[in-house]
Amino acid sequence: MDGALLILLSLGCSACIGTPAFLLCRPFADLRGRRWQKALMLLGLGYMGSLPIWVGDPNLLYALPVFLAAFVLCTRGDIAGRLAVAAVFFCLIMSLSALIDNYAAEVLWGGVTSDVFALLLRAMVLTGIWLALKKRLPEQPVNLSPRLWRLVLGLAAMPLCSLAAAVLLSGGGEHSPQVDRLALSLGLAVLPVALVTSVLLLFSITVLAEHETLEQARRLASLREVYYQSLRARESQVRQLRHDLRNHLSVLGGLLEQQRWAEATAYLDELGRQEGLRGPVRFCENEAANVVLAVKAAELEQAGVRADFRAELPPSLPLADTDLCALLGNALDNAREGAARCPDPWVRLRCRQDKGLFMLQVENPVAGPVDPDLATTKADRTAHGFGIPGMREIAQRCGGTLQAGEEQGNFRLVVCLPGLI
Repeated sequence: MDGALLILLSLGCSACIGTPAFLLCRPFADLRGRRWQKALMLLGLGYMGSLPIWVGDPNLLYALPVFLAAFVLCTRGDIAGRLAVAAVFFCLIMSLSALIDNYAAEVLWGGVTSDVFALLLRAMVLTGIWLALKKRLPEQPVNLSPRLWRLVLGLAAMPLCSLAAAVLLSGGGEHSPQVDRLALSLGLAVLPVALVTSVLLLFSITVLAEHETLEQARRLASLREVYYQSLRARESQVRQLRHDLRNHLSVLGGLLEQQRWAEATAYLDELGRQEGLRGPVRFCENEAANVVLAVKAAELEQAGVRADFRAELPPSLPLADTDLCALLGNALDNAREGAARCPDPWVRLRCRQDKGLFMLQVENPVAGPVDPDLATTKADRTAHGFGIPGMREIAQRCGGTLQAGEEQGNFRLVVCLPGLI
């Protein structure tokens, strides 16, 4: 009876561990939509959090690949980001378990119930960490660029190596009590650092996500500023034409009285090409998309590239304006650069939303073969070439797809995002 009760208590404590760990993990990992995957994540975190971790026990290395595989299976998005978050949570949970199993439980409690007490203590600490970070946690899964995710993955390797070194200090055979005491002393110095570093990495991810969101909003605001400045310039040109209209009519009247028909026609043609007579171009009803398309159309015209845009987007979209701006802006920037090398440059864009399906297709001619990895052709590869990976990350995060490649001398990029209703 006592054994069955102890098992029930252990299972309950594991559930208590898995719940705060799941709540803490959810803002950092984009979980897949199926229920069994979310349940697997919850049970996996609870199980990993309930494993006994002793200094010198190699079970840590056996648990790491299993945890990483389960984490990747239950999440979606950039693979470097998923591995980075998995490594951070593995370090957090395992360093906490090692500290409690090797130090806190033996000091604060003894006897047969020490295992249950250790599980409860883990749940309490994880709950405290979640409550401490709760106000800073985003409502939606964090969105970082592939470059920043790789940076976080590199930083996560430091507490992971420290944790492995601390736990495996006395592994690989029997040692004297002096060596075991030394290993415990070193573990007491290293494990808290690994735990604190993991928590700080989670906090850093939230800060980077906020910075990324602000940067994308700044880019959209910059495009809006360019768009509104062009509208203001056209308004000024209209005022100037209105001011000079009397003079233009006088000149035309004189040419017609003298029956100088060719000169009058040429004067009218020249007058019709004035920028002030061109109304503001509106491509669609969506304000953010219209701003991006108007600015990019002007850039294509200045570069001598013919633009053929057709967009059918409603005033509001479930897709964030920053994501929409990134998709349209990066696709058109890449198309402009690719088409500019051709003798007859052009860019064709088709974009619409119909029955909850968002479709974007951008085509342009190419002067030569395209690299299979779609790497940047600019000299500074460290500062460029993140347009396609960034767009692919947005598509994957929204449950859609991105396909890009060369077809019959033209480069075609197609983005499909389902479920936008």
